[in-house]
Amino acid sequence: MKTYIIGALIAMALLISGCHAGSKNGSSADAKESHEHLDEHDHDHSHSHDHDHDHSSGDTDEIHFSRQQAEAVDLETEEVAPGPFSYVIKTSGHIRAAQGDEAIIAATSNGIVSFTNPSLTDGSAVKSGQSIVTISAKDLLEGDPSAKAKIEFETAEKEFQRAELLVKDQIISTKEFEQSRLRYETARTAYNAQASNMTAHGVRVTSPINGYIKNRMVGQGEYVSVGQPIATVSQNRRLQLRAELSESHYKTLKNITSANFKPAYDDQVYRLSDLNGRLLSFGRSADGQSFFIPVTFEFDNVGDFLPGAFSEVYLLANPQNDVISVPISSLTEEQGLYFVYLQLEEEHYKKQEVTPGQSDGTRVQIVSGLKPGDKVVTKGVYQVKLAAVSSVMPEGHTHNH
Repeated sequence: MKTYIIGALIAMALLISGCHAGSKNGSSADAKESHEHLDEHDHDHSHSHDHDHDHSSGDTDEIHFSRQQAEAVDLETEEVAPGPFSYVIKTSGHIRAAQGDEAIIAATSNGIVSFTNPSLTDGSAVKSGQSIVTISAKDLLEGDPSAKAKIEFETAEKEFQRAELLVKDQIISTKEFEQSRLRYETARTAYNAQASNMTAHGVRVTSPINGYIKNRMVGQGEYVSVGQPIATVSQNRRLQLRAELSESHYKTLKNITSANFKPAYDDQVYRLSDLNGRLLSFGRSADGQSFFIPVTFEFDNVGDFLPGAFSEVYLLANPQNDVISVPISSLTEEQGLYFVYLQLEEEHYKKQEVTPGQSDGTRVQIVSGLKPGDKVVTKGVYQVKLAAVSSVMPEGHTHNH
């Protein structure tokens, strides 16, 4: 009986202990389940927040640019419309004075050069008949040629007058008389050539045309001989553009109609079509010393062009119709990609990626990215670009409208 009671007590103790442990384990499981549920809730909430944030940063790419801002920068747009565009061959060339528009001022006497105006330099304007230099030979061993010419003329004149009398009386032969006449005519021609330009300081040499001093070939105080060039005067009325075309484009040569060019000293691109330009000639064969064929145009000098200046040349051939193009000022480049800015509404703009084609220096062909009717910003592009950058700044995520 005693053994039975002890066994029952042990059984009850084990039962109570098991219940207590079960209660403890159940509480732990409930806590774990509750924690996992909380974590899951927090994770979902966090994910939802991140998703909302990403969505906010991916808002519309429209750019706000007010009417006042547009007026401040003189913003201009152009509506996209297909039009003519030529095949372009970009090369190099130079500007030069047209034939017949230059004259050489040459020495009419031997002697020392003295410029009438010492400040006369390349580019100085001169008029026809204006004195450029005076040539004096007074202090030279050979003497003053102008003085010699005068003496020779006066002597020949007296001999001829005497011969006229002697030939009448048949004292001298007709042949001797003609020789006397020849010496007189020669001396008179030489004297008259200098007489009108003789001064107290020497023989005056003048410019034969109106124009500009292109280059001075002698300096103050230099000795010159008869016929030696002193300076070149250019009228600059018509100029030539000589482009160098690679032999690889020879088959395109016959299709070239015009050109645009940008002088090295200028940022502006000029169109020959705006300068009364025309194709003058092109080489029928390549220069033996190079692999280029010369193509020459002529145009009016209505701008401030410098003969001899190097230029970038855009040769234009094979005009095509229905080509979409925009002014080159419209295009911006970022990491190898090209963009333009479109005006959607009066104060709303959009950045648009495009694929450019050939450029003629003033406009660029757009292969893809634009359609007829789009309004492209052509002036004020940089300011619209800045507005696009400011629109994605951190404060743009406040969503306060």
